[in-house]
Amino acid sequence: MAELVIRKVNSADIDDIVNVEQASFSSPWPKEIMLQEIVDNHHAHYYGMFLNGQMIGYAGMWHVIDDAQITTISVIPSFRGKKLGEKLFLYVIEQAMYMGAKRLSLEVRASNTTAQRMYRKFGLVPGGVRKNYYTDNQEDAIVMWVDLS
Repeated sequence: MAELVIRKVNSADIDDIVNVEQASFSSPWPKEIMLQEIVDNHHAHYYGMFLNGQMIGYAGMWHVIDDAQITTISVIPSFRGKKLGEKLFLYVIEQAMYMGAKRLSLEVRASNTTAQRMYRKFGLVPGGVRKNYYTDNQEDAIVMWVDLS
């Protein structure tokens, strides 16, 4: 039977995070930035999703006072379409609420309608647009948010 675990990551997980990042994004975050986020940013909280010990996804957020901002969320492409992203996203929302966040927001590519549909399942609504947000192709980002209180 498969064992699915979601837990806080640490610096020992950095190579796994980089692998998920590179498999998932056209402009992956550099290893140094990810390591800095995990080790030095006291507002950052990152969680890995592991299936039978293999990292298959991860998500991160910044928590400052009442606000939580999802910085990234990804599941390796071969594991998509199995509702694993929803499980991971729910876990991060629960962590944000446990930390006292009253609002949660994120940016999502305008073209990523699959992710937008998932976020809507959790009550997030579009709140604005960041023009030319993504550096790889200058695509706009849709800002989505939800009130957690």
